[in-house]
Amino acid sequence: MRLTSAITCLLASSTAYAFTVQHPSTRNVAFTHQSPSSSSSLFVASSEVESATKMNRQQTKAPVFDEVCETTGVTLTRFMAEVAMLNPEIAELTTLFGAIDTACKAISNMVKRSQLPSSETLGYEGNVNIQGEDQKKLDVITNDVLKRALRFTGKMGVLASEEEDTPVDLMGDTEKEVLFDEGSKYVAVFDPLDGSSNVDAGIPTGTIIGIYEHDDNCDTECVGDQCEEEDKECLANTLQPGTNLVAAAYCLYSSSTFFVLTLGNGVYMFTLDENIGEFVLSHPNVKIPETSSIISFNEANYHMWDAPLQKVVKGWREGTGRSGKRFSSRYIGSMVGDVHRTILYGGVFGYPGDTKNPTGKLRLLYEGAPMSFIMEQAGGLSTTGTGRVLEIPPEMVHQRVPIVMGSKQDIQEVIDSYAESN
Repeated sequence: MRLTSAITCLLASSTAYAFTVQHPSTRNVAFTHQSPSSSSSLFVASSEVESATKMNRQQTKAPVFDEVCETTGVTLTRFMAEVAMLNPEIAELTTLFGAIDTACKAISNMVKRSQLPSSETLGYEGNVNIQGEDQKKLDVITNDVLKRALRFTGKMGVLASEEEDTPVDLMGDTEKEVLFDEGSKYVAVFDPLDGSSNVDAGIPTGTIIGIYEHDDNCDTECVGDQCEEEDKECLANTLQPGTNLVAAAYCLYSSSTFFVLTLGNGVYMFTLDENIGEFVLSHPNVKIPETSSIISFNEANYHMWDAPLQKVVKGWREGTGRSGKRFSSRYIGSMVGDVHRTILYGGVFGYPGDTKNPTGKLRLLYEGAPMSFIMEQAGGLSTTGTGRVLEIPPEMVHQRVPIVMGSKQDIQEVIDSYAESN
């Protein structure tokens, strides 16, 4: 690679930017600057997604990279640094995602080595989590890796995980002592190893992460029994609807290791280059096709679904649906793997409720909401059938929710079917 090309790539992101200032007349005036050497332009999220987000949330500005960067590469570290330059108010996310970046690389290595007899990471731990599920050894190990990585950033106040019975205060010395520090700006929710039931067979697995802002009212020191109620309220910071998400990401461990991220302005996909040990931007501004012909459900449960969903899926199978296409099935059984393919190729992923599990099996807080945020930012939709997943306020950490998400036109057909049945 020529040095001049590398320098051009390093400087490119500073040649185009946008910002908003407060005019003395109280009107917001937008200014943009575009380098004549670059034909790239800033993009904004679609009006539909933007109008559905939290009204008082400032639109995150996305960096623009010169076309030469397609060959020289943009690392996740540099991407976050550029975002922080354009959006100083979320600069602390750079530290946070630096820790998540490292944790995902460590987990990727563990998953790859798990099949070796010397790793001793396959099989069951011998414990049962709060959902009544047997914990895999890797569930426990990966949960600990993420928890430690996030804790020592100094930016986390509280986290909630699939493998933790209750939200965990990261600023205290123990899980029972609650001490909220001024540096505890964010709340993290995550599923450390989605699809772990398949890990013994080498099926793709993943990590799902959602980031919320920490409640400023919790920025007080509170130790002892005298403030137990305050502690509970602060720990309840994790129970926020998906519309409050500041960022969401997933890491897919498969033929390659992918890191997919949204900060509320589009979706960016990075691929781990193991030669340099860095996630490199491989798919900027990912957009899901508006329609497709792929469904990803556990169709063995078809007979237990409700009538509106059965009607739509039947039409897709037979080619009598709205698009007139006959859909084919692709189902891995790992949410991250199935959603990743759906975002790239289009189609519908779903784990709906049924007569056996009326509320579905996916967890709202750390599976449904973060993945729905990513899906919507990619131009898709995510619904329970009767409501937008991101608008559901969680009542408990491990609350389950029925989910159908994917290409906009296909999901709209599902929404319309439920509306017509009422």
